[in-house]
Amino acid sequence: MELTVGLRGEVVVTVGVDDTAERVGSGDVPVLATPRLVALAEAATVRAVAGRLGEGRTSVGTRVELAHRAASPVGTRVTVAAELTAVDGRRLSFAVSATDGRGTVLGDGLVERVVVDRERFLGALSR
Repeated sequence: MELTVGLRGEVVVTVGVDDTAERVGSGDVPVLATPRLVALAEAATVRAVAGRLGEGRTSVGTRVELAHRAASPVGTRVTVAAELTAVDGRRLSFAVSATDGRGTVLGDGLVERVVVDRERFLGALSR
């Protein structure tokens, strides 16, 4: 594994109707849904370590703490960034943040992932 603190990943999206709380069932307003923000934060962490985990390895999410601080209506451009802040054996910790085009912080928090052998992980699911 080639993992060092400071690795960064980013995801940029424009909020669409399918990203809203109304659509995903987490509320009844047409703004970026918190579950969608969590998914974007996890995607940014995956990008941060893409290609660095070693042959046959992947990472799986194990913990998310996220404060959703501001609403983002349909059409808002959202950038979600993740930075690897700690590597403890197979456990990876990331600081995540989401901002809009004006620099407003939409959310922030942490995501933890664990590096696993992909084949062994999937094999354990069928038992």
